[in-house]
Parts: sequence; C-alpha cells; structure tokens
Amino acid sequence: MRLALLSDQHGNDVAFRAVLADVERLGVEEIVCLGDVVQGGTEPAQALDRLAALGCETVLGNADAFLLEVPADSPEPVTERQLEVREWTLSQLSSSHLEQMRAFAPVVSRELDGVPLLLFHGSPRSYDDVLLPELDGEALEPYLGHDAALLAGGHTHLQWTRRIGDALYVNPGSVGLSYDRHPDPPVLRALAEWALVTIADDAVSVEFRQVPYAIDDFRAAAKQSGRPYADELAAELTA
Repeated sequence: MRLALLSDQHGNDVAFRAVLADVERLGVEEIVCLGDVVQGGTEPAQALDRLAALGCETVLGNADAFLLEVPADSPEPVTERQLEVREWTLSQLSSSHLEQMRAFAPVVSRELDGVPLLLFHGSPRSYDDVLLPELDGEALEPYLGHDAALLAGGHTHLQWTRRIGDALYVNPGSVGLSYDRHPDPPVLRALAEWALVTIADDAVSVEFRQVPYAIDDFRAAAKQSGRPYADELAAELTA
C-alpha cells in the first residue's frame, strides 16, 4: 500500500497540479492532506476545488484556521499585511469553500494494511506545535504515547524524518512554499514537495519527492490574481 502525504499548498495551485501529476504517474492508492491548503497564495479557490475533486481526508492547519477566524492568542504575531491578504483570500472563496474548510479534521487516524497511522498538521495536540530536526526532550512530548506506527505532520515546510518512540515521524515538506534554507534569507524555490509512504510486510518506509513546476505559470497566476503584494511573491520564486 502506498500513501501520498501532501501539505502546505498555501494557495499555489500551479505547484499543486504538478504534485498531483507526479502522484498519478506513480499510481499511488491513497492521499491525505496535512493542512494549510489555501491562505497565502494567489489561487485559493482553485486549490480548494482541486482538493475537493480528490475527495481525500484533510487536516485543519493553522493557516486554514486563520482564514476561518483570526486567533486572539496566536503564537506568532499577526501583521496588517497578513490580514490584508486574508481579506483578499476570503473575497475569492464561496460559502461552500468555507464549509469545505470547516470539515477539515483536527487529526486523521487511519489504518492501512493493519498499520496504524496518526496524521496532523503541527502535532496531535495542536496545529501550532513546531517540531524541527534539532529539537528534542520537551518538544517531543506531544508526539509520544500514541498507538501509531507512522506519525505525519506538516507546518514547518521542511522535508525530514526520524524515529519518535516506536513510530516513524514524517514531514512531507510544502507543496506550495518550498524554501532553500541555506541562503540568508531563505529562497523560495519552484519545487513542489511531497512524501510517498510505502507499507509492506508491516514495515513503513518513506521517499521524499520534489517536483519542479513552471515559474512562468506561477507568475502569470500571480499577475492575474489581484492578490495584495502578488508581484513581490512572484519575484521571490527561483528555479
């Protein structure tokens, strides 16, 4: 059994299309989306429509929740610029889009070929929780004590994996906002990230995928969108 883990499209439908073409080419049986589908990009409605057509289970991410309601106690400062983009994003969405987002699950618990999976955005406890490769100790607590062989979350836009207790933790990276973190500041890349999980003989393995997408298509979508600061977003993207 093979499972595609997608996360953090952030309204980049050009990247989303590229990933799904790769998923289809590989003949993957199952897809789960780990959240942050819409906010930030220039094609929010298109991304939600594409997700709806998949019919896959989807986790609620912090950026999805931010669209539905501005948090009073956000762990990160909410800027006027973010609020301006939020208002534009909402103007692009219909009531059915909002209902679609309200149906996203806090966590998704699945069993594939007898292997239990627990899928979330930040952690099983909160979509705001952050786990990075260098963190240990207290940072691992939300991920411990679950009856799962696979733990999977997004949120940090970083492809990586490790063992946590008896489970394999996987972060598939970001479909829509993939960064090269080596430069300072990090550079937005025209690569759409996802993870292919294979379950065979009660063993779980992961392959990280990075799919190039057309910069010109991304910039054309940005130019046509009317999104605030779209030109700046388009200029950030590199090959």
